[in-house]
Amino acid sequence: MSGTDDGDSDPQPSDKLRRRVDESTLKLRLLMDADRLVVAAGLVGFVFVSIVVVGIAHPTDAAALLSDGDPTETLFQAFVTAIITGVTLVLTLNQLVLSQELGAVGDQRDRMEGAMTFREDVREVVTEPVAPAEPSALLRTLVLTSRDHAQDLRDAIADDDEEAVRDMVDELTDSLIQNAEDVASDLEGSTFGEFDVVFAALDYNYSWKIHVARRLRAEHGDELSEEALERLDALENVLSLYGPAREHVKTLYFQWELVDLSRAITYAAIPALVNTTAMLVFFDADAALFAGQTLGVSNVLLVLAVAVAISVVPFALMLSYVARIATVTKRTLSIGPFILRETDRSTEPDTDK
Repeated sequence: MSGTDDGDSDPQPSDKLRRRVDESTLKLRLLMDADRLVVAAGLVGFVFVSIVVVGIAHPTDAAALLSDGDPTETLFQAFVTAIITGVTLVLTLNQLVLSQELGAVGDQRDRMEGAMTFREDVREVVTEPVAPAEPSALLRTLVLTSRDHAQDLRDAIADDDEEAVRDMVDELTDSLIQNAEDVASDLEGSTFGEFDVVFAALDYNYSWKIHVARRLRAEHGDELSEEALERLDALENVLSLYGPAREHVKTLYFQWELVDLSRAITYAAIPALVNTTAMLVFFDADAALFAGQTLGVSNVLLVLAVAVAISVVPFALMLSYVARIATVTKRTLSIGPFILRETDRSTEPDTDK
């Protein structure tokens, strides 16, 4: 599939999400791939190291700084407020998730009917008698079905005399078939609740494929045989089902993540609150207990850095989870053939062909 704008076709964006975004691979891995607890631990470690480094670099000894006025009390009073506010935010997040689950019986019945109708639509376009119930299997089935329809479309125009038609069909099907096989391989064996399912689903660039399919119909519909048009219809149908299926799986995953986030913050809030209270009540920079140094670093500075690091654990957890959710949301704001990227492409099909 062409990657340059020749006036007849649009430059194809990469199928892989990592190559479609304008961010470094390392940044994308941290935002999406990495384990959320590992990212949170990294943030906490960064806070600890930063405080130690600043304390060492400061010309005044840490014990003298902490003994002048009440900086420790002011700092940890703020932490107490922040932690309690964070727990309140957790309750708000739980209400957000629960609001999707609570409702009158009529609302629940509408949800059920909508889900069953969608599954019946999927069953009609896939080759299986029943649409798969497991999210990754459902997405994989739709992806493989789109591959099969693309192969059928390519076979249907194999003997077409119009080179422009064959080129555009090849432009659509070559990339689609390879992309579908790669994504299906990534989805195989994936378990819902793991980010691998959502990340693999994002690598299937279905919106661009719908765009090219509709350009093919607009520019060469009169030149396609009846069989080819039927194959093109079937391909567009399955691609149009993949969009809402992916969005539904993504929504369920976000709810799953928010529940995990709420639970993690709840678990972290109690030790963080105990830590901040202990620092307010018992910490004394002039106490003999904190005199001396460890590995050349003032003990009082180390105690302060550890206490601050423990206090920011709930915030680090929230930041690590929300960063992934926000990144995925940004990359999937649109549904259907909308390309929310700055790229040089033809905006109007040549309907005179």
